[in-house]
This record gives sequence, structure tokens and C-alpha cells, in this order.
Amino acid sequence: MAKNLEFKVRTESLDSLLPKLSDLKASHRGIIHQVDTYFQNPKGRLKLRETERSDDGWLIYYERPNELESRYSIYQLCQITEPEALKELLTAALGVKTIVKKQRSLWMYNHTRIHLDTVDELGEFVELETVFQGQSETDAIEEHQLVKTTLDLDSAEPIAVSYSELPKQ
Repeated sequence: MAKNLEFKVRTESLDSLLPKLSDLKASHRGIIHQVDTYFQNPKGRLKLRETERSDDGWLIYYERPNELESRYSIYQLCQITEPEALKELLTAALGVKTIVKKQRSLWMYNHTRIHLDTVDELGEFVELETVFQGQSETDAIEEHQLVKTTLDLDSAEPIAVSYSELPKQ
């Protein structure tokens, strides 16, 4: 399975991060509207991610501890060409836990995905995912910490859980 280092915080203003992203020289990759359907699952988390392209989706399984600090996540991805049919099947087999809708502004800095998320009924968040792709663990941790520090995320409210487990506002 693939591995990354993750960190998530609640923020009062995503716009306030734009100058810091510029300082970091992160590249903006676009705005994505996502609907994540989380399924009941005996182990880890299982979700089907759909985007505005109705013929494209991702089945995502991941295991990650609920910790306030940066934490490791292991995951598997599978691209889905018929997400609606798979959602019906998984709903019948497992049952739906919850549905999370969000607008994600995706930024990249080397191996780190920076997500500026506006999540329906939950608020605004920043999520970092430093993906392990051939670099050493030390290099990955240093990059992750550099992004956290540059964006001043240590001063924000950390979130230990998935969006699927946060109480709606």
C-alpha cells in the first residue's frame, strides 16, 4: 500500500494562506468539487470519491490513526469508471456511514499536496499530504515540516479525525 504523512487543521480564512503559498512557491493545480461517500467498514476507512466528471471516480481505502499531530496514513486507490453503479453496490453491501461534500483548491509543493478545503456544514480546513515517492523518510518529514511552518499551521486548531467523523455545524 502507498504511504503519506498527513496533517489537518481548521482555519478561519483560506484566503489568508495565499501569500504564504506564494512564498513557498507552491503551484496551484485547480479547484475540484468532490463528493465522498463513506461506507460502513470493519477496518480503516472506505470511501468513494466522485467529482464533477460523472464518469470518473476513485475508491479509496485508508488506515490512519486519529492523532492531532502529523501522522502516517497507508492507502490504496482504484480508479472507477462507473462510480454510481459501484456506490449502489457498496451501499447495499456495507451501508453508508456519511456523505461529505467539499470544494478543494489543490496546491503542490514537491511531494506535498496542500488542500484548501471548504466542506459543506463543517467549515474551512487545510490538509497536507506528503506522499512517499522514492525520497527518504527523513526528506519527506523535513518537507512536510517546512510546509507546516511556512503556512504557520502549528498555530491553527488541529483536527485528528476524518471529515466523516466531525460533527456538522
